Amino acid sequence: MQRLDIKFSKEIGSYDKFNAEQCFNCGTCTALCPMEINILPRILFRYVLMGMKDKLMENKDAIYSCLLCRMCEDNCPEGVRIAENIRVLRRYIGRHVYGL
Repeated sequence: MQRLDIKFSKEIGSYDKFNAEQCFNCGTCTALCPMEINILPRILFRYVLMGMKDKLMENKDAIYSCLLCRMCEDNCPEGVRIAENIRVLRRYIGRHVYGL
């Protein structure tokens, strides 16, 4: 059973650069990704917004596979800062998983 962690969601949401709540799941980011990463940014962001820390951590490899090329971000109709959001997730993982 998935455990929801509201503290996790609030902590990541408190970073001023994280704006995943604007995503409305259109799929543009996925269609443009040159890496064809199996896990979509919009799904990663939903995990954060819903407090699904364990599910997010299961996808650390996908988070670190992103090239941060901003193709998705440049074409997002809602202006979601996808690359910045990925950076926030990397920073969180670095601190809380790897102790950096």
